[in-house]
Amino acid sequence: MAVAALRLLGPAARRAAGGYGVPCRAHRLTPADDELYQRTRVTVLEPESPSTMFIEGYTSRGFTISGDLVVGPCAILPRAILQWNVGSYRDISHESLSLFRLLEPQIEILVLGTGDRVERLHPTVLKQMRECGIAVEVQDTPNACATFNFLTSEKRVAAAGLIPPRGTYMGI
Repeated sequence: MAVAALRLLGPAARRAAGGYGVPCRAHRLTPADDELYQRTRVTVLEPESPSTMFIEGYTSRGFTISGDLVVGPCAILPRAILQWNVGSYRDISHESLSLFRLLEPQIEILVLGTGDRVERLHPTVLKQMRECGIAVEVQDTPNACATFNFLTSEKRVAAAGLIPPRGTYMGI
């Protein structure tokens, strides 16, 4: 069958007619298959400088941040780690977030970890943060830890307010 005729047929008909180089399940990719073969590169996120905050793991009791153990909820700022006086996501309010609004230079994004699952915060609290020019990302704590690490590895000016999940230990 001519190549032009093969092009007019659908993929199934081309395979049945012994089509031209159409990959099937048994087809092995080789470096010659330019459009199908691509290399993958993995970069492990690690702090590049000792002053960069990096969340290494968490337990139901607290967090390991840049080698330091922090018990209970914490506020991770660009140059400091503080205890955060909240017991649960219900305690996150305009007042409890005031610390993040007072920072100089101002943070770009605040990542909030609300425990084992994503919890809805009061819309006025989020609106007040946006009016101050701070984006807020509310996530469950495991994802908030990963997001914070990613943002800081990208050299973003970020902070985090984290409530330990009730689950088991996870090293990141």
